[in-house]
Amino acid sequence: MADPIHQFQLKSYTTLGHIGHQEIVFTNSALFMLIAVGVITLFMLWGTSGRTLVPGRIQSMVELSYEFVANTVRSSAGNEGMRFFPFVFSLFMFVLILNLAGLIPYSFTVTSHIIITAALALLVIGVVIVYGVMKHGTHFFGLFVPSGVPPVMLAILVPIEIISFISRPISLSVRLFANMLAGHIALKIFAGFIGSLLAAGAWGIISPLPLALTVALTALEVLVAVLQAYVFATLTSIYLNDALHPGH
Repeated sequence: MADPIHQFQLKSYTTLGHIGHQEIVFTNSALFMLIAVGVITLFMLWGTSGRTLVPGRIQSMVELSYEFVANTVRSSAGNEGMRFFPFVFSLFMFVLILNLAGLIPYSFTVTSHIIITAALALLVIGVVIVYGVMKHGTHFFGLFVPSGVPPVMLAILVPIEIISFISRPISLSVRLFANMLAGHIALKIFAGFIGSLLAAGAWGIISPLPLALTVALTALEVLVAVLQAYVFATLTSIYLNDALHPGH
């Protein structure tokens, strides 16, 4: 059976340069991220080039994507949160395309590496902090001080609120990374069972079971890929709402 971890291996294609003693290389992860950006750009340009009254398939998909993310932002951050719509929409489409691309045989799942998901999560939290401080100043830090609480309790609650805020990028990154990693490993293992059973001459009653389970897992992975992109966008909108309306 093939090694299920091999599909997550980073491969270096070329060296781009050096920063000090650190080598900067172009990897398969970078390649798939560039491909994802290209696919999203072509998809949006193609879908919005005609802008007909009766939309075609591609225009309908673009409009549905727009409305889906817009409704997510409005429900989580209100109408004021629509100023962040381009940011949330870009994150949603980027994560979605990378998740779905990882399901293509012999491709690479970028979001199965926690360094990528952590970078996206830190970007979200960075935007929340920078915008919150720029708009509200020191009042933004009222996010960590619950109102109407006796001063004695603040010594307990303020550290809890700070830890809760710090844990946001951790949970945001680990959730996406863990779902992609675990799902793809399970899919690779059950797909490997088919080849092993065929090689052992066990075709008949036994081998169709891993095949059926692999098909079911593939459908589940497609659902998880879409769902995780939606969860990432929703949590981003909720966190941005704290930058818009800090305090309890």
